[in-house]
Amino acid sequence: MSGYVDEVVIPYDRDLGPVLFEHYGADTARRVAEQSPKDVLEIAAGTGIVTRHLRDLLAKETRLTAVDISDSMMDVARQKFHPGEQVTFQNADATALPFDDEAFDAVVCQFGIMFFDRDKGFREVYRTLKPGGRYLFRVWDSERYNPFASLSFEVLKQYFPSDTPQFLFDPVSCHQIDPLKEQLIQIGFDPVVISVQRHEYDILDVTAFARALVYTPVIFEIRDKGGVDPEDIVTELAEAFKKELGSNPMRYPMQAILFETEKPDTR
Repeated sequence: MSGYVDEVVIPYDRDLGPVLFEHYGADTARRVAEQSPKDVLEIAAGTGIVTRHLRDLLAKETRLTAVDISDSMMDVARQKFHPGEQVTFQNADATALPFDDEAFDAVVCQFGIMFFDRDKGFREVYRTLKPGGRYLFRVWDSERYNPFASLSFEVLKQYFPSDTPQFLFDPVSCHQIDPLKEQLIQIGFDPVVISVQRHEYDILDVTAFARALVYTPVIFEIRDKGGVDPEDIVTELAEAFKKELGSNPMRYPMQAILFETEKPDTR
């Protein structure tokens, strides 16, 4: 497991985290903290990037629980906190949360819902939210607005034209707003507020960013297919990024969709 952490999880946190997740994570934490919740749950917390922002902005007495299905991700997340900080980490399935009904004032999920059954996940959030509790989650917009998906797929297709690895397309698979909105409304969430948020980040080390994308779980698809050195893909992907977006620094654009909703308080 240490090899997986060193090869996949640490580059994900170190080289993708600042580009893709920090800005949106800080915005999420600010939106949650301004409502002064007492109990907060973060789902699919990964390596704790949003968790760290939440803990920095929430009141000291606020209880913060962070869950993820990956022990490896959680191990990296724990290292970002001191023993005395009010954070509980727990391995948990987003579609079967191990918490009581109406346990939380706020639930957060950043770029996670595309990796599990959304209907079950939404229903679990609704169940564990207190009446009047808030649910914030983000999804990536389509590959048209997110080059980490579109350019990666173009490069991978050069090496695997007939059976191109798909993992990096999973993150941009939930960009259609209406189906998500309808699911939320059917479950009982109301109101549902949706906003599209564009951001740019200056990337100085384009190769490190490209390598971290290749060494996501897509690396296992590449190795299973065989016949290609992953470092060749890294080099080609870095060049594709530079050609499309420039370098020194590369102005990297991204676009995400934020859903903010509530469990109505009918008492």
